[in-house]
Order: sequence, then structure tokens, then C-alpha cells
Amino acid sequence: MEKKLEQKPGSLVKIVLFGPESTGKTTLSRQLAAHYGTTWVPEYMREYLQQKWNREHKICEPEDMLPIAEGQMQVENEKAAVAKKLLFCDTDLLELKVYSEVYYGQCDPEIEKFALQNKYDLYFLTYIDVPWEKDDLRDKPGERKEMFGYFKNTLEKYRRPYVVLKGNEEERLQQAIKYIEHLIQKK
Repeated sequence: MEKKLEQKPGSLVKIVLFGPESTGKTTLSRQLAAHYGTTWVPEYMREYLQQKWNREHKICEPEDMLPIAEGQMQVENEKAAVAKKLLFCDTDLLELKVYSEVYYGQCDPEIEKFALQNKYDLYFLTYIDVPWEKDDLRDKPGERKEMFGYFKNTLEKYRRPYVVLKGNEEERLQQAIKYIEHLIQKK
């Protein structure tokens, strides 16, 4: 099981889009990958839970978290093998850890171990200043500020390098590009 959660080593610059639901992470991941001519890692949890919802009309349960984590890392490792210099991740295991703790009061020890062990060069923490988009899976529109605080505190607690992105879609994209260019120059 451990191998399924392990991040394969490589020389890519890895950037995670991180934060509460419906804050533009997927949109920005796609835009950045297109801008830099590389690939991005979609959020596996969304695909997994949408399929579960369509099949059973059930939402996430604690026993779903480990298969979600394994699927997320499988997709990340597959995309890393074909990425060019940069890899944009629309979530990571640290985000799964946050959701596990918020929804279930705990995180599977294996997920936590790899959430803290896997390495990324930068996190873009997406702010809650974009409109909420309802769908089958999103469920905390009234708790966005609290959730943002939880995500921010997690990044600070584990000393992850991060930048908060605010503004409309174009403003966020330009801010992100500026920070990425700075990061690339440092490497």
C-alpha cells in the first residue's frame, strides 16, 4: 500500500493549487499548464466521488479516503512522467488530510505520512473571493472563510511555501505566472 501513496522522484518543479472547494483551482491548473506547455494533475477525488454519487447517490465516507489518495498519487505520477519542466497539481495528499480532519475528525495514518513526506516547490492557496458554484459534491458554501483558515493554518503548520492568490481569473493567472517565473529563476 505504501508504494501507492509514494511520490516518484524527479526534477520537475511541482506546484499545488490548494484551498477550499469552488475557489478556482481547476481553472487555474488548466490555464497554467496551457501557458507553460505542460500537463496538469486533475483532482481525483472529484472524479471518484462523482462516480460514487452517480452510482449510489452517496457522498464521501471515511473508507473512501484511502482509495482517493491512492488514485490521486497514481494520476500525479503518471502526469509527472510526461510533464515538461513544470507540473501543476489540482490538489495533493495534504488537501486530503485537511478534508479528512474537517469531515471525519481524523486522517488515515498512511495518508498523513505521505501528505507530510511528498514534496512540492510551491502552493498557491486560492482565496474565497470568487463566486460559489454549486454541484452534486460541494456542500459548505457558508463555511468558506473557516475552511480557508484551516487550509492556511495547515500550510503554515507544516512550513509549506505558499502564496495566496486573490482576484478574478485573469488577475490570479498573472499573479501565479509572476511567482512561477521567480521560482524558475531561483532553481
